[in-house]
Amino acid sequence: MKRVALGGIAIDPVTEAEAVARVIDAIEAGRGGQIVTPNVDIVAAARRSRELRAIIAASDLVVADGAPLVWASRVAGTPLPARVAGSDLVWSLSEAAATRGLRIALLGGTPDGAARPTERAADLLEARYPGLKVVGAWCPPMGFDRDDSQWRALVERVVAADPDLVYVGLGFPKQEHVMVRLRAVAPGAWFLGCGASIDFIAGYRRRAPKWMQRTGTEWLFRMLSEPRRLVRRYLKDDVPEALRLLAEAYRRRR
Repeated sequence: MKRVALGGIAIDPVTEAEAVARVIDAIEAGRGGQIVTPNVDIVAAARRSRELRAIIAASDLVVADGAPLVWASRVAGTPLPARVAGSDLVWSLSEAAATRGLRIALLGGTPDGAARPTERAADLLEARYPGLKVVGAWCPPMGFDRDDSQWRALVERVVAADPDLVYVGLGFPKQEHVMVRLRAVAPGAWFLGCGASIDFIAGYRRRAPKWMQRTGTEWLFRMLSEPRRLVRRYLKDDVPEALRLLAEAYRRRR
């Protein structure tokens, strides 16, 4: 299906179930890939960076994580069928992987020696989906991607684990750069950039209630949960970007 252009990037018009089916079919056919989940913040960042736009364009699956992208697509007359959040895909992909005996690995989460959210998330996924094989749960220290010895150690772990799916929760755009590099050593795996999803699974952070997810106000919950980190970003960058997307969509429709 032809991708839908929004804000200088192109998004696949798929539902969550269709995205899962595409990934599982590719894995079973021996093909790896990369999933990027743009929201308003990512669109704003991609406008400013040709490199980020190239990474998104080269990804095998690009899904709309942000509700404003879905709204803008409808205003433009090229509707995306649904929001497909990375925080939902970690569950639905794990469920599908469990029924097929596929191997998954988790990379990222908030570094905390006491809490170990990545290992806890792995345990919870295995408990929820019997048959799921979690072959790695790695929470590297800050700056690991710029340290040659730490990077080599991660590569050795990935190669030894030989996962079919890797959830990379390092935040955009770091996780996308890491995925591009890891695909070179694990070409048969699928990599999902999933932001804070590992912390959500582990209960280290709370995700917005379902009604906020459905109404497109999840960003408000995140902002109020982490005001020091997110208020400035959301109000300065994301709200204006959402309005810009809708204005561009309206002009295109006319």
